[in-house]
This record gives sequence, C-alpha cells and structure tokens, in this order.
Amino acid sequence: MKKMLKISVVIVIMLLISFFSIRYYINNAGKRDIAAETTAYEVSSQSILNEFTANTDASNKKYLEKPVSISGIVTSIHDKELILDNSVNCTFLISVNGVKINQKTIVKGRVIGFDDLLGEVKLDQCSFYKK
Repeated sequence: MKKMLKISVVIVIMLLISFFSIRYYINNAGKRDIAAETTAYEVSSQSILNEFTANTDASNKKYLEKPVSISGIVTSIHDKELILDNSVNCTFLISVNGVKINQKTIVKGRVIGFDDLLGEVKLDQCSFYKK
C-alpha cells in the first residue's frame, strides 16, 4: 500500500511539473523582439499597399510574420496606434508620443496581414526605425 501511495505522489508531481512547463512555454516562448531583429524589407507605405492590392497571396508569402520598415506620412494617431498614408496600420506596445500628423516617419514592425475591407496593411510590435 505504501508503495502504491509513493508511485501516485510521484505521478501527480510529474503531471504538475509537465503542466506548468507547457503553460510557461505557451505563454513566453513565442514572443519575438521585432525591434532587435534585422529588417527583411524596406518599403514605402504606398508600395506595400500596391503589392497587397495587386496580389494578396503573393504578398502574404513575401511579408507575413517578417519584420519590415515602412516609410510614410502619419495620417492618424490613437494612443498605441499610428496610421501611415491611410494605408498602413501600426500597433505599438506603448503609447505613441512625440509624433505629429503630417510628419514623415519610418516605422518598423511585423506584418500580420492585409485588411481588404479597410484597405490597410496591418503591423504589430511596431517601433520607430532609425537607420
């Protein structure tokens, strides 16, 4: 009986360790530091929009999940969101401060897709890009 109890305790402990290890991996392993990664492409906001509008599938293969730097003129600012040339929606991790509408800027972020309803290329984990 004592042997069965010890085996049960060991199994429960192993299951708990496995559960918390998997949970930790799921919550923390997939995060990337886009700002520190090398930029895959440097394009203008109009250029990337034209590519996605012309052929969304080919553009997804080229840009999706890759860090890109996009130049353009700021047309809208909302807390952690900035829009370039009414065509590129950039979501930052922190509030966007010190940027003004009609200011030319370069933003680096990860392309997460194209919203054909709004006609916008969407980026997340954005930061201001300095060459």
